[in-house]
Amino acid sequence: MMDNETVMTMFTLSGLSGTTNHRVILFALTLLCYCVIWLVNMTIIVTIIVDKSLHEPMYIFLCNLCLNGLYGTAGFYPKFLKDLLSTTHVISYAGCLLQGFVIHSSACAEFSLLALMAYDRYVAICRPLVYHSVMTKQRVCVFVFFAWLVPFYLLFMSTVTTSTSRLCGSHIPKIYCVNWLISNLACSASIAKIVIPAFNYTFYIGHVIFVVWSYIYLIRTCLTSKENKSKFMQTCVPHLFSLTTVVVSLLFDLLYMRFGSEEISQSVQNFIAMEFLLIPPIINPLIYGLKLTQIRNRILIFLCGKSSVFRLKS
Repeated sequence: MMDNETVMTMFTLSGLSGTTNHRVILFALTLLCYCVIWLVNMTIIVTIIVDKSLHEPMYIFLCNLCLNGLYGTAGFYPKFLKDLLSTTHVISYAGCLLQGFVIHSSACAEFSLLALMAYDRYVAICRPLVYHSVMTKQRVCVFVFFAWLVPFYLLFMSTVTTSTSRLCGSHIPKIYCVNWLISNLACSASIAKIVIPAFNYTFYIGHVIFVVWSYIYLIRTCLTSKENKSKFMQTCVPHLFSLTTVVVSLLFDLLYMRFGSEEISQSVQNFIAMEFLLIPPIINPLIYGLKLTQIRNRILIFLCGKSSVFRLKS
């Protein structure tokens, strides 16, 4: 007879158990959404890379934000699309850890990049005279490097801690893997499994607090100047909208995982679970592409030619 503490090689995902009759429709809609995510994000990325006039800190951070959207969704959509066409929904232990790492590190990198964008706007509006001396190319490169490195390191430590646990179950009640749910399958609790996630949550809540504080300061500064008010409306409102979208999406998912009720239908549970992998990756490039004049004009030039832009302006 096998011991309860056995080595798990496969996990079962039960999130799609009640979608048998609608899988083809769900597959088509999901594939369409994933294609839209690639289209809108790649449009912003290519526009910023190709046009040298957009090689400024704000646009570099935006480019990385779009790259992060593609990175995070790559950890979810291919596997989800495969599961929609399959009758069995399983994932290997290594694959589950990798998926959890990619999705969670992407969420953390999102906050890091949004915090960088908030700092950039703070310096640009509140300290314009020193902006170019503060936001140098070298410093921007360092900021971007750590915006990626820190989330990767923190989630790597969390994943390593999770992987060392002895598990007494293999069932994950979700459509993708989450480190916290894997930890719940552990046969025994450990301090590391509590301390590391708690530190990660606190660290990125600090990012949100920093962004909120910076915007309170920005709003107070912008009220005293029409020029600053115009700059705030053009460059800061999209950023604030992006932050709100990401925070609300993740908050719904986290609150449901912690306090969710089993009475909620499976479809609603699935939407809550994939909300931050669906809405922010589409909304972020769209809101920036529509609101930021330089990016909007460059996209129109690439798509329609210069004459179309001049006609639109007139």
